[in-house]
Parts: sequence; structure tokens; C-alpha cells
Amino acid sequence: MSAHIIDRSSTETVYSQVSRSLEHEIKSLHRPGDYLPSEQELASRFSVNRHTIRRAIDELVNAGLVERRHGRGTVILDPALDYSIGENSRFTEFLESRGKTTDSKVLRKLVVPASGGVSRRLGVTDGDPVIWIETLRQVDHIPFCIISHFIPHKQFESIETGYNGGSLHRFIKENLNIKLRRTDSLITAVLPQGDDALHLSMPQQMPVLRVKSLNVDIHTDLPVEYAVTRFRSDRIQLAVNL
Repeated sequence: MSAHIIDRSSTETVYSQVSRSLEHEIKSLHRPGDYLPSEQELASRFSVNRHTIRRAIDELVNAGLVERRHGRGTVILDPALDYSIGENSRFTEFLESRGKTTDSKVLRKLVVPASGGVSRRLGVTDGDPVIWIETLRQVDHIPFCIISHFIPHKQFESIETGYNGGSLHRFIKENLNIKLRRTDSLITAVLPQGDDALHLSMPQQMPVLRVKSLNVDIHTDLPVEYAVTRFRSDRIQLAVNL
């Protein structure tokens, strides 16, 4: 690719032209996991300065096509992943069945008083203790989503001490002999809050897809877990199975 593709008389900015050209190259010549040439190489190729290249790559990052890796360069990402939401959806099982590697890291685990929507969804009284577990899920070693899990402490105290990572639903099934069923999900697009953007390695101005779900005991229909999941919106397409 040579610099003559840049039309400096165009009303389109130079960095947008560079970004568009790189996007075409990514989709036609590269595969996920490949790295773009260095900023210096790209600046020389397009006869522009490195600031212009950075802005062009920013466009690709915001579009979810690439991700900057500190000390390594800019890597090309997989296309957005289709993830089905239904009453039996299970994060780990679903992704592993598609050849993806998954990892779940516990960011925090506390017992807190229930209030507001947590109380209502779990059917407990405001002030009742609930286990609050915050997990970071990665797919193929790339941040994918953060989940806030809320579980009644009185009935499920063993989860506080026993669960330390991996599939929470698998832990509940294997250790408590309880299989969960999702009853409903509420999906909204919101800006990341708190340290979500930092943990998800995404821009603060990029929306996340927030999914609020209630999981109940498949046999008793009693609430076990209220979950608030924040997905990187550039990494996923949500398919709702009714």
C-alpha cells in the first residue's frame, strides 16, 4: 500500500482516510491475532506524522477491530462474538463449545446489606446480608465482561468461602446440587462506571452492554443469583432466545 491513496484535497480528514484504508487491509489481508506494522512504519507508508497514525488507530480501536497491547503493538481482534441469552445460557460452556478459552478472575468478594433492586429481585428485605462477587471474564485472554453477582448470604454462606474463580454456576451445581435457570434479562447500553473501563481495557467513552438477569433454582423457582453483566460492546452481539 502506498501514500498516493491519501487525497489531501478531500473534505475527509487524513486520519479517517488512513483508518479506512487500514480497515480494508485488516479485513482482506490479515487474521485475528496478527499485529499491525509499527506507527513509524505506517507513518512512512502513508507519508503522514505519527500523531495522524495514532488518531487513525484510535478509530480502529473504537470500532472494535484492533486493540493496543502495551509493549507489543496493535493486535487485530476477532469479529464480534454472537452470544445467546436464554434460560439455560452458561457463559463458560457456551464459549468453550466454540473453541474459545475462558478465564474468570474474582476482583472482589464481600458481604453487603441488600438494598433497592437487589432486594427486590432476590426477594429479601433491605439490610439482609448478600454475597457480592465481582468477576472479570476473559475470552482467549482478552477482557470480555465484568459480572456483579448477588446471592442471599443466609442460604448460600458456603459460596462466600468456597468460590474463588471459574464458573460460578458450575460451582453451585457441583457443591450445592442446585441447577440454575435464567428467568429474565434486561439489556441496556450504558457508559462504563467505576473501574469497569480499566478492567475491560476499553475507552471510557465506549458504551458497554449491561445485562441484568435473575437465576433461580430450577426445581423450586427460588431466587439464587441476581447478576449484572457489563459486556464490551465491541466484542459481542447478544442474541436473545425466547
